[in-house]
Amino acid sequence: MARQRVGGLTDESASDASTPPGARIVGGVASTGGMHCETTALGVLLSHAGLDLSESMLFGLGGGLSFIYWDSKQQELPFLGGRVKPFVLTQNLTRRLGVELRALETTSPRKAWEQVRSSIDDGSPVGLQLDSHDLEYFGSPVHFAGHVVAMYGYDAERAYLVDTAQQGGAVSTSLASLARARAARGPMSARHRSFTMMVEAANMDAGQHIPALIPAITACAEDFLSPPIANLGGRGIRTAARRVPSWFTRVDRPDRDLPVIATLMERAGTGGALFRNLYRDFLTECHGLLDGEPSADVVEQARDRFAESALLWTRVAGLIEQAGVVGESAHLVEASQLLEHIATIEISAMTALSTLTAADPDHSPRRT
Repeated sequence: MARQRVGGLTDESASDASTPPGARIVGGVASTGGMHCETTALGVLLSHAGLDLSESMLFGLGGGLSFIYWDSKQQELPFLGGRVKPFVLTQNLTRRLGVELRALETTSPRKAWEQVRSSIDDGSPVGLQLDSHDLEYFGSPVHFAGHVVAMYGYDAERAYLVDTAQQGGAVSTSLASLARARAARGPMSARHRSFTMMVEAANMDAGQHIPALIPAITACAEDFLSPPIANLGGRGIRTAARRVPSWFTRVDRPDRDLPVIATLMERAGTGGALFRNLYRDFLTECHGLLDGEPSADVVEQARDRFAESALLWTRVAGLIEQAGVVGESAHLVEASQLLEHIATIEISAMTALSTLTAADPDHSPRRT
């Protein structure tokens, strides 16, 4: 099949007027950052390849929603996460859309840079997984090796990236800092991972993704309902509910540490409510696309449940923060009770979604 690549290599960036002359810049790259890092990068790469989807659709088709409660002696703070592991979302999404994904890893910093530079010189933006701690523009310099950006250019000293709106959208960092970020090791790190995408011309129509909706929804629901360990999915939320009341003695400084946990839940690239806002919006978009199908009613009801749980997640984050600010563990007890309620709501929603079946091919959902 014929393939299409949008944009080419230019000497100046339409996204960043400060780009110096002589920089190698991929033209036609969307520079408006999204709410979440991986879906922001995916949006950049897919849009450049000719396929425009909303950020919530990218998140949902990638089966991004999950939950993890993680705590160990090596961690300073307990961690509450609301999505699947880094890059799993990308793999799920490209498989369901029939998009060609080329992912590269290497232990060699030199080879890693040559791979990225070659992609840019060829006129293709490239996704990078790295540690946000070393990015010079990053607002909160904490170690997180599962961060993802889209790179669209470079010059002799700097790399030009697209990150989330919170981090500035079109940004830049020194090549030295980029190299350090890509070489980072530790939890969720990858070996200088980079990736590019190619969209078949036959799949350029955004409506082509409709058949993938139900499989994406049911797979996400089944994983949420049947996790391999008690720290994940619906079981993980109940595990968190049991553990949260003990956090006052678990952390070194509740006044400092509990607000950090709350910030990571609500404002650190999750789209708010630990990614539940993104999944709520995905189900809203699905409901419109599935209009007239029996599955539309189930999707609408699940959307309403996730809208409810999203509000409660924001409330939980607020209670955790307040517990640290005022020094009262009673707020953690209330957060625990809300987490039990959230688990009930989300397990109910996912149980309903897991029963969905794909539409009859002779009675396809309408396309918009």
